[in-house]
Amino acid sequence: MDKREERTVVVDVETSGMSAGKGGRVIEVGAVVLEGGMIVAEFDSLINSGAPIHYGAYRVHGISEEMLRGQPTPEDAWERFRKFIGNAQLVAHNAPFDSSFIRHEFSLLNISLPNAWDCTLRLSRHKLPQAPNHRLETVYRYLFGIIPASVKRHRALDDARLAARIWVKLMENY
Repeated sequence: MDKREERTVVVDVETSGMSAGKGGRVIEVGAVVLEGGMIVAEFDSLINSGAPIHYGAYRVHGISEEMLRGQPTPEDAWERFRKFIGNAQLVAHNAPFDSSFIRHEFSLLNISLPNAWDCTLRLSRHKLPQAPNHRLETVYRYLFGIIPASVKRHRALDDARLAARIWVKLMENY
């Protein structure tokens, strides 16, 4: 089966800090299911992990501790996420970052994550060496022109949608 035809889940996380090893936690997860190159389902959740949000992280995504009050706990959010992804291949832009955080969150709950990962950042570096850089927004603009005005950059679901379009394009045209 062609990789474009199999069920793939493109994921993005926003975090309270830059490293899970230094106490950073996932505070938002967004994901889209791709089947046949089309988005067929979406998942988005803020997560109230109780972790303080470092100022540098807040400046990137704009998620405040106040916004997390009343949001799902890690147990609830990650159980729903696990059911959403099933055994699908996972894809992220800079997958080592996202996967390290998600694996850390799963390990805190004693949940395994056997899913395979792929990376649109790595793929864009390989297939688009001429791009000015390989940040998510740069690769998206390089492939599609402008980013739609409705997109909230550095929010998990919108970034997952951008990465999904990049994944599909790089898998079919290059």
